[in-house]
Amino acid sequence: MFAAIGIVVLIVLVFGGYVLAGGALGPIVAALPLELMMIGGAALGATLIGNSMHEIKLLGGGVGKVFKGPKYSDQDHLDAIALTSKLMKLLRAEGAVALESHVTDPDNSAIFSEYPRLQKDEMVRNLICDPLTLIVVSSGTLDTHAVEDVIDNAIKTQLHEMDEPAHAIQALADAFPALGIVAAVLGVIKTMGSINEPPEVLGKMIGSALVGTFLGVLLAYGFAGPMGSRLKQVNAHDQQIFHSIKQVIVASLHGYPQPLVLEAARSGLPPAHRPQLTELLDMMRGK
Repeated sequence: MFAAIGIVVLIVLVFGGYVLAGGALGPIVAALPLELMMIGGAALGATLIGNSMHEIKLLGGGVGKVFKGPKYSDQDHLDAIALTSKLMKLLRAEGAVALESHVTDPDNSAIFSEYPRLQKDEMVRNLICDPLTLIVVSSGTLDTHAVEDVIDNAIKTQLHEMDEPAHAIQALADAFPALGIVAAVLGVIKTMGSINEPPEVLGKMIGSALVGTFLGVLLAYGFAGPMGSRLKQVNAHDQQIFHSIKQVIVASLHGYPQPLVLEAARSGLPPAHRPQLTELLDMMRGK
């Protein structure tokens, strides 16, 4: 929502200020389609050259995140902690055999079904079920540090994929000013080919060429750069759910009491989205 509002504010104030300063929009409007075609086409071509179809799909999803915001709500973070805690409590109380059906078939798990949004989320399910399945098949004999290493590696891989779109958008932000210069240079070449035209004609042609430089800088610092920064913020918020799950599993395997397990997961959440410990304890007690 704020991204859309920001775009409107940017366009209105930049072009509004230009008009109030006595500038005419006519030359910009006339040159804009072709300049945008050259700059946008170069950016699109460079994106296709530098990425596979998988990364391009991720990029499209990343742009959507800029406008939609985080995938996981504050309640999802609470539910992830509660879900993982219940599974680990079952493991400690009844052993690996009792846990097996829940982690090998989460679609039919009574515990997972209490949290339908997370039950349908492949990333969350895999991060919970994969290490717990290892514990089940090893009859609970795995070293806790080995399990933690496995989870860390899974999180690292997931975070790398989540961050790829932000890197691609930032690369576009870095490239747009240069691509604007390319469009401007082409405009100058066109102007030099008409050097015998009267000054009023040359002036319009030079003005059109400069629109390319203006557009490249505006796209870089007004659109792509802020979008890349916003996507990093959204990813940072969503990534906390993985760290919370890890903390619950690792702290439980170390044999910590449940309040300390919950605190280990809760304390890693950003202050603005961190629930009270009593809220988590009441949730686990079913209040």
